[in-house]
Amino acid sequence: MAHGDEVDENWITEQEELKSKVIFNDLYDWQHVRCVSRVGGMDLSFIKGDDNVACAALIVCELPDFEVVYEDITMVPLTVPYIPGFLGFREAPSLVDAFFRLCDTQPSLVPECLLVDGNGALHPRGFGLASHIGVLCDIPTVGVAKNLYHMDGIVRDDDHKQKISQLCKPGDHFALDTSAGETLGLALKTSASSTKPVYVSVGHKISLVTAAWIVCHCSKFRIPEPVRQADVRSREFIRKHKEHQELNKT
Repeated sequence: MAHGDEVDENWITEQEELKSKVIFNDLYDWQHVRCVSRVGGMDLSFIKGDDNVACAALIVCELPDFEVVYEDITMVPLTVPYIPGFLGFREAPSLVDAFFRLCDTQPSLVPECLLVDGNGALHPRGFGLASHIGVLCDIPTVGVAKNLYHMDGIVRDDDHKQKISQLCKPGDHFALDTSAGETLGLALKTSASSTKPVYVSVGHKISLVTAAWIVCHCSKFRIPEPVRQADVRSREFIRKHKEHQELNKT
């Protein structure tokens, strides 16, 4: 267990063990033929001013119309403190639980891939939330981040901003390379109407090229639809939750 800003050695050991299981390749037929029928989106939304609870959302969309065929949205306690580099230990458990509830109750709706609001390999320790979830759930996952996680050689400087300005159409991208030249992810333009890219990285059991394809394939707007729906619906759930709490006070 972590205390304050200290990390238990067990966390480091466990994270390294999980990280060693990450697969950066395409393993399934749908990845090679570029054809997918169901994609899940995961998001954790927070209540302003309350660090102890969050709203965990798992959404499954059916393509090509992105009809939401399954949702699991619930308020969850956050008992583990936030420690930079170890977010998965705080946020993954409730999302992993949601995935296994889906497997138990509606196995026919389990998606081929999960898009996670967060990072995968694009992470200072090479093992972000999307990778954590992917390994524990044993399913292809992709990290889709709205903001750039700054790390060795990957910063939002003038050069980065210049590259963003040169992204013209959906699918345009540039690599996010460390100082040593290792590509950890992509800055990807997903919508013609948005000037901001998303930051895509491998979570588990998928190549970076296929990760970029599925994020673009699932994007009506800047944020891919499964993640966008998870975000929208979790925020609405929080709004109703707060209203219910206020009513109970009166």
